[in-house]
Amino acid sequence: MSNQEQAELRMLVARLRHEHEDFDAAINAMIQVGCDQLRVQRMKKKKLAIKDKIIEIEDQIIPDIIA
Repeated sequence: MSNQEQAELRMLVARLRHEHEDFDAAINAMIQVGCDQLRVQRMKKKKLAIKDKIIEIEDQIIPDIIA
């Protein structure tokens, strides 16, 4: 993988982390105001999908090398 590709993936990870934090803040706000639990669960599911995507991309950047 070239340095350019790694840089692009790192930028994508940073964007996804920011989005993950935004979802976390939104979920907490929804819980505070007593929003519908179904909406909260949907947001949590989207947040988890973002986290999974972050892990997937990080694994591409830093492959797991078995010694």
